[in-house]
Amino acid sequence: MHMISLGINLLFFIVHFLFSSRSLFAWFILNLPALVIEFWFERIGRPTHANGDLKRSGEDLEAKGLTEWMWDITYWTWFCVVLAALVGNKAWYAWVMVPAYSGYLAFTTFTGARKGLAGMGGNTAEGEGAASGPAGQSKRQAKLEKRGGQRMQYR
Repeated sequence: MHMISLGINLLFFIVHFLFSSRSLFAWFILNLPALVIEFWFERIGRPTHANGDLKRSGEDLEAKGLTEWMWDITYWTWFCVVLAALVGNKAWYAWVMVPAYSGYLAFTTFTGARKGLAGMGGNTAEGEGAASGPAGQSKRQAKLEKRGGQRMQYR
């Protein structure tokens, strides 16, 4: 991981200093999360020893959840650093896609949950129309019984 990060950042600096100027401020701000995650992985992934005995074996860096999300942030940041080195400073806008997509997902989840909870009031028009037919049957059940199809047998 360290070697890949070193290679990608060296590519950025070589292009910056030899060919054309790139924004070092944008590089620092947008590369900072990947660097912090890299050193966090180094800390939690390496085993620790005390007095010759294994104190902690180190965390699994292929775990699901937060660790997987941190790998995604690292990979996306590396991609954006290479893209900024090759294309120019406008490529840093690609880094914004991750937070924008996360915001979109949060918004659609919130609005979907809000719509789902809207009918729980009990006295809405949707709540009254849902229980049609005898004994609160659904429309499908009422149609089936009307046709003489599957009927429930109670014992």
